[in-house]
Amino acid sequence: MITRDQYVYFADRALNGMIDIVREVGEDLANRRPSLPGANSPYGLLTHCLGVVSYWAGWLVAGRPVERDRDEEFTASGPVGPLLDRARAVTAQLAVDVSTVDPRAPLHDTPSRSFLGPQIPLDRGGALMHVYEELAQHHGQMEILRDALRTEFAR
Repeated sequence: MITRDQYVYFADRALNGMIDIVREVGEDLANRRPSLPGANSPYGLLTHCLGVVSYWAGWLVAGRPVERDRDEEFTASGPVGPLLDRARAVTAQLAVDVSTVDPRAPLHDTPSRSFLGPQIPLDRGGALMHVYEELAQHHGQMEILRDALRTEFAR
């Protein structure tokens, strides 16, 4: 079975990979969407992932109330600096939340169906696996976004 430290290591790799991409592409490209159908901006995608971590790990696992508007996460835009600061804070809080979790304990609430989570009953360990699932898939998506943006908006 995976340890808490191993979980945090892999979640950090995905989150920090997205943080690095947003920082690397800079203010202009972080807020752009490539001309691919349904594409997100790196800024919006990172904002969404912070919402995922805050809701699933912060509320459902750790019990901290969270306000979340999933639809607005994808359309978010703004200055990169504050987003990166928020991302580092969420990353650090995830490590704290995971450090004391009882993975078999029940969730603090029933996940909102509108957040498109797994369609099976979850305990806290299952919710954390969903967090990792989201982070890993969106990290890969952001790598493709970065490449598409660089190609489309090359200077």
